[in-house]
Amino acid sequence: MANLSGKVAVITGGGGVLCSAIAVGLARDGVNAVILDLAEDKAQATLAAVRRAGGNGLALKANVLSRADLERAAEKALSAFGRVDFLLNGAGGNHPTATTSPEQPFFALPEDGVRFVFDLNFMGTFLASQAFGKVMADQGEGVILNIVSMNALRPLTRIPAYSAAKAAVANFTQWLAVHMAQEYSPRIRVVGIAPGFFLTEQNRFLLQDEHGNLTPRGRQILDHTPIGRFGEPEDLVGAVRWLLSPEASFVTGVVLPIDGGFSAYAGV
Repeated sequence: MANLSGKVAVITGGGGVLCSAIAVGLARDGVNAVILDLAEDKAQATLAAVRRAGGNGLALKANVLSRADLERAAEKALSAFGRVDFLLNGAGGNHPTATTSPEQPFFALPEDGVRFVFDLNFMGTFLASQAFGKVMADQGEGVILNIVSMNALRPLTRIPAYSAAKAAVANFTQWLAVHMAQEYSPRIRVVGIAPGFFLTEQNRFLLQDEHGNLTPRGRQILDHTPIGRFGEPEDLVGAVRWLLSPEASFVTGVVLPIDGGFSAYAGV
């Protein structure tokens, strides 16, 4: 694939497990990473890992639900590197207050929990795409990559807000791909990836018990995953690298599953 060295990638939620692995993977190709995270210490930890991998970048504290934070981050990225080639919208996640259980039935889900999950996943993607998409529109080129979820394609039990929010992000990916290409430049692409089941801080409590053993839900998932394991963060890097590269220059408006075959298996 084409050399990505010297490109600049802004990564929201960059302190998380999946996004930090992507940042490090891109750093090995010489991509500069601008790491945005609500927790500054997590952003700094990812930046340190990026530098150990041979890359460079910035670590910035930013709330993806604050347009002002995102616009300040865009200014700092431009001041440091002069351009933004890639935006990876990785900020997101679920929350126990938006998850059904015997103790918390659907009818009792608190409104603020549902709104928090929907806003974090959808509005965080929307606002970041405005702030950094404007930079790309001015440049006439760039790639926005949204980290969607398998839940967008196949809603899962117990997590209605997260599934609905990620479905909205998948739809927005298609809408924005058309809009940016038609209104600004055909060299601006918008794509997504739909990770399957990866152990992260957000979902570990659903998939493993306190001793690290599979929960019944975790066992169900692996039984429905032909490859027979949870994903490793590094499993995302190759697909992301291809989608960002010129080799994918005719690819836009798609959401690529990276799920070990989960979405292909009907269970029989």
